[in-house]
Amino acid sequence: MGETRQVDVVVMGLGVGGEEVAGRLAVAGLNVVGVENTLVGGECPYWGCIPTKIMVRAGSALAEARRIPLVAGASTVSPDWGPVAKKIREQATDDWNDKVAVDRFTGKGGHFVRGTAEVTGPGRVEVGDQTFEATRGIVVATGTHAVIPPIEGLAGTPYWTNRDAVEAATLPESMIVLGGGAIGSELAQVFARFGVQVKIIEGSGRLLAMEEPESSQVAEQVFAADGIEIHKGVHAAKVEYDDGFTVTLADSTTISAEKLLVCAGRAARLRGLGLEHLGIDTTARFIGTDEWMRAGEKVWAVGDITGNGVFTHMAMYEADIAVRDILGEGGPAADYRARPRVTFIDPEIGAVGLTEAEARAAGIDVRVGYVPLTATTRGFIHGPGNEGFIKLIADHDRGVLVGGTTAGPAGGEMIGAISVAVHAEVPVSTLLSTIWAYPTFHRGFGEALKSL
Repeated sequence: MGETRQVDVVVMGLGVGGEEVAGRLAVAGLNVVGVENTLVGGECPYWGCIPTKIMVRAGSALAEARRIPLVAGASTVSPDWGPVAKKIREQATDDWNDKVAVDRFTGKGGHFVRGTAEVTGPGRVEVGDQTFEATRGIVVATGTHAVIPPIEGLAGTPYWTNRDAVEAATLPESMIVLGGGAIGSELAQVFARFGVQVKIIEGSGRLLAMEEPESSQVAEQVFAADGIEIHKGVHAAKVEYDDGFTVTLADSTTISAEKLLVCAGRAARLRGLGLEHLGIDTTARFIGTDEWMRAGEKVWAVGDITGNGVFTHMAMYEADIAVRDILGEGGPAADYRARPRVTFIDPEIGAVGLTEAEARAAGIDVRVGYVPLTATTRGFIHGPGNEGFIKLIADHDRGVLVGGTTAGPAGGEMIGAISVAVHAEVPVSTLLSTIWAYPTFHRGFGEALKSL
């Protein structure tokens, strides 16, 4: 072992949140060591947000082209995955090379170490034969990994996770998607629109089970039109592989496909890192923190590992709080009341705050405002592809919104207005007097508010 090197902060994991913390602390003049065993930037730029949205954009372009005969004449569509795979490989990920990201961090004054960090005691971190003693503290930002369920026969087969799907240079003829949450739904629709025969297995009673039931209904309606076969309310019981996959469901139904894509959720990377030396429960699914992202004495945790949402914007938000706390700058603590999220299917499903069920479970006197997007002026103008709705959840006693969902062609963009209203606790009476631009999708908010 080499000599122990004293530093101010060690950041374990340089995904979106970890890189933000490490970079800002380095710019602030602290002696920072950032450790990453895969790629600096993490899941988002290489296998998540960026490449998958390139895929979604391509699939949506195909869908829009196919709608031309319904609104503007004739069209012929010939899907080609080649340009999509090339853009992901050459432009988005630099062929999964993080040199630019590493240089960005070291250019801010940080010290980069490639390897796996292991905590050996309070403030002590080993990376290979290097030992660091962090006098100010440790930031844990090791991210999450795909959950692989213990299904009989699954282990050892060449199943795909989101990483394999993003790296695919060519597409299979058929695919089974195990999981109908946000990731599974996005990838399923993309592949279906490129001609892949897709079948989804979702153990719960509906797709996008964490969102409003109306979101699930819209998604299932659109997926059926895309030719996607949905098996919901039933779990996979057995997997067999022989030049293709056969999955036996709990109801004894069997389905087969060339590829199997596992999208069964995410879990924090906690084990084998010595985090128990920091008082962290490594058997938990995620790390718990206080409102300043503190996970212990001189320990902070940010990003997916906290379980507050597998979203890049959440990692950046938590990173900002942790940085301010470490530097003693003060400012607002974490407030998750207006946590936004978007599922980038077509139509986009934007949501913020509480769902109706969550609000009722919290004992809130709920009022619901709802309008189908097809009933709005912009929805009528848009025509084919205008599936969606606006749903607002209000606390009647306080007269404010506590949540909402915007589903439609611009659902992810429209959620911004509700996010501001929930976060700032704008009175419903004020929202009712707002002038909404005409004829935008946003004008539907006025109609939804009236129905409260």
